[in-house]
Amino acid sequence: MAEGNNQKLKILYLLKILMEKTDETHRITMPEIIESLKAYNVSAERKSLYNDLENLRIFGVDVIGEKENKTYYYYIGNRQFELAELKLLVDSVQSAKFITAKKSNELIKKIEGLASQYEASQLHRQVYVTERVKTINEGIYYNVDQIHQAIAANVQITFQYFNWNVDKEQVLRKDGALYQVSPWALSWDDDNYYLVAFDSQEDKIKHFRVDKMLHIELTKEKREGSKRFEQFDIGAYSRKLFGMFDGEEETVQIECENYLAGVMIDRFGKEVMMRKEDEDHFVVSVRVAVSRQFLSWVMSLGEGAKIVGPEKVVGQVKEEIQRLMRQYGSE
Repeated sequence: MAEGNNQKLKILYLLKILMEKTDETHRITMPEIIESLKAYNVSAERKSLYNDLENLRIFGVDVIGEKENKTYYYYIGNRQFELAELKLLVDSVQSAKFITAKKSNELIKKIEGLASQYEASQLHRQVYVTERVKTINEGIYYNVDQIHQAIAANVQITFQYFNWNVDKEQVLRKDGALYQVSPWALSWDDDNYYLVAFDSQEDKIKHFRVDKMLHIELTKEKREGSKRFEQFDIGAYSRKLFGMFDGEEETVQIECENYLAGVMIDRFGKEVMMRKEDEDHFVVSVRVAVSRQFLSWVMSLGEGAKIVGPEKVVGQVKEEIQRLMRQYGSE
């Protein structure tokens, strides 16, 4: 690009230099600014740069100038994102199983662009994506976009749904027949992204792994199930399910030793009903979808936790124990 055209972009290149080369611990002098602008074929005088810096401040950029030993140093103070916030975003992207390794690296690179080059190096050092378990479905980003579009347009969607077989091949469920549901929410649970939707044929709320959905299409039919979702709480819905496995809903009582109070609060929230049983035990009442995964979670807590009601669920625990004894053999 000709230098004349670049001169019109001087203030933008100035902002770029400040954003990339400065932060609260890295500053730049006026001669260094002028030299950096030359790399973009932009010539500048001190007086015009003083005006540009002031205009950036008026625009809302936190440009700070500090005098030290007769020399002024300039840097960007407050940014849109603090370094700690960017680290949190990087952690979220790299730990999200539903984001592919390729897309994780692409997103993290973009996040690094929100920091100075010095802060970006700190973000880069904490990136460990390669060995993490990640989805291999690159289409998940388009799936999410399609679902959001359907929710905004208040229409139903159709899609195919698959499972993996032992040969690591996709096998379509229902022999490839289309699912048709009314999408209402997206939930991130158990390191996966789920669509929460209403199935009018079965008159029930269902959820689907977004990375296992194929060929999502918006229909012209309006969404159904609005009454069911008027007071729907996605957090409460997720707490009922373990590993997002469905089951018959029951209010279950679990007798716990006191040291498990934190475990119950972490899993079910601070509002969970806890009743003191004696000096060493309490009973927690929780509304859950009783699945094998829920029973396994309680049993994994060892001797400190025991399901005590209702009798129907206690019976399911005993059946699960008998199944395990048959599966692994009993003396």
